[in-house]
Amino acid sequence: MEFHHITVLLKETVEGIFKDPSGVYVDCTLGGAGHTRLLLSKLSTEGKLIGFDQDPMAIANAQENFHEDERLILVNKNFEHLEESLETLKLMPVQGIYFDLGVSSPQLDEAERGFSYMQDAELDMRMNPENPWTARRLVNEWSAEQLAEILWKYGEEKWSKRIAEFIVKARDQKEILTTGELVEVIKSAIPAAARREGPHPAKRTFQALRIAVNDELGVLERALDQVIACLGPGGRVGVITFHSLEDRIVKEKMNSWRGRCTCPPSFPVCLCGATPLAKVITRKPILPSAEEIEENPRSRSAKLRIAEKL
Repeated sequence: MEFHHITVLLKETVEGIFKDPSGVYVDCTLGGAGHTRLLLSKLSTEGKLIGFDQDPMAIANAQENFHEDERLILVNKNFEHLEESLETLKLMPVQGIYFDLGVSSPQLDEAERGFSYMQDAELDMRMNPENPWTARRLVNEWSAEQLAEILWKYGEEKWSKRIAEFIVKARDQKEILTTGELVEVIKSAIPAAARREGPHPAKRTFQALRIAVNDELGVLERALDQVIACLGPGGRVGVITFHSLEDRIVKEKMNSWRGRCTCPPSFPVCLCGATPLAKVITRKPILPSAEEIEENPRSRSAKLRIAEKL
């Protein structure tokens, strides 16, 4: 099985959350298992690593490459099931948790997955093949208002309303079935002058549809809400984000763990009951080096934030 993927911020992530060679760690986004491979190399025989991925392809790849390593436990689930899965495995609390929120290169590059605007394929975009919602359903069933809202909210697409109107007009003639058909609709909606500048005209729309199909931001928030309960004292969490929407969620969540009082300055004593749960290790996010960006251009927008449970 071919599953080539260049792992982003590899050493920075593992070194940022790793402390105890005999500890228990969680890779919430197994993917091509780059972080997993490095962390396993640091673990003693007593250590454990739990790898989550909702994509059966990623799980099968890890089974093939690490089938003799009993320290690795694979969980074919979305990471929003983090706490319940660790409780079932009786491996709470853990010493470290990390998330790499980028879409794996194999998912982008496998044409039939329907993630890429560069290859014609059926409109899909599901990370979990059992998810009943596909990009095809969303594009052909949602109203122009709903489509415009997600293109703006998740893609920050300034032509969101016009693209949504063109999608509805096109599907009234014929159902939009493939990525190539959708790209042509998007191109027709964006004025030629605007298409000549910036990234591919379909980039923001495809990002927004992928996020909506997989409920990526909702899943991220629900998972981060479980992290503190899963970590032992001194345990760390690292999160790699790839766009501002994800990074904002992670930054705000980590800041909320600092437990700063939110009472008005006029209050003589604190009434909000704010309790510090964690400290933020990265005052500013860790970014890829120039060398890493040159080797892997997809790493350009990556940001790593790390927090430690008190």
